[in-house]
Amino acid sequence: MTFDLFVDTSRKGISMALLQSDAADPCYLETVDESARGETASALLDALLEKAHASLDQVTRVMVTVGPGSFSGLRTGVAFCEGLCFSGKRKLYGVSTLQALECFASSTESTAVVIRARKGFWYTRLNGKESFIETAEVLQQLQSQNVSTLVVDDSALSDESIAGYIEKVQAKVVNEKGQPLSKWKILFDKVEPSLTQEANYIQPSYFEKLS
Repeated sequence: MTFDLFVDTSRKGISMALLQSDAADPCYLETVDESARGETASALLDALLEKAHASLDQVTRVMVTVGPGSFSGLRTGVAFCEGLCFSGKRKLYGVSTLQALECFASSTESTAVVIRARKGFWYTRLNGKESFIETAEVLQQLQSQNVSTLVVDDSALSDESIAGYIEKVQAKVVNEKGQPLSKWKILFDKVEPSLTQEANYIQPSYFEKLS
């Protein structure tokens, strides 16, 4: 048996999953610990491997989200996965968090990803372009592109303006929370592996508009 490992530390805590990559009916195991920190990543992986009756040597590909997201989370997640792949026994794939979340939709056509960066500001992905923008600009993008499917977090769902757009156009909504990381498998064919990954530390202050 060989396995793919998925690691996401760009959102709350650590999400980690193992997917058997060489079977018609693959074994899939996932764990989510919203309170976890980087130092617990090894223990989470050990627990997954034990449940799968597998060893680290059977993991041949590792996919990690590189942001945008939590600064400390990204730093520890990327470093942990680089360490797993340092020996060269497995390939490392770094993917944009927004691109990964986009995979939760059934199609990328007319689909936008909108997650909270801070109050009044959002990280978005639409037509392959990623942005850090204010609420008004989010609505402008959605309306101009006739977006009919949104992958969102709880903050976007509770935002009055974004919720109003969803209701107005009867957009399909996919909450990023609770979606299986196994849906990211399609990105192995879209991203080149590299043993060195650079986290996307988007800092809102860099994007402040000049007066």
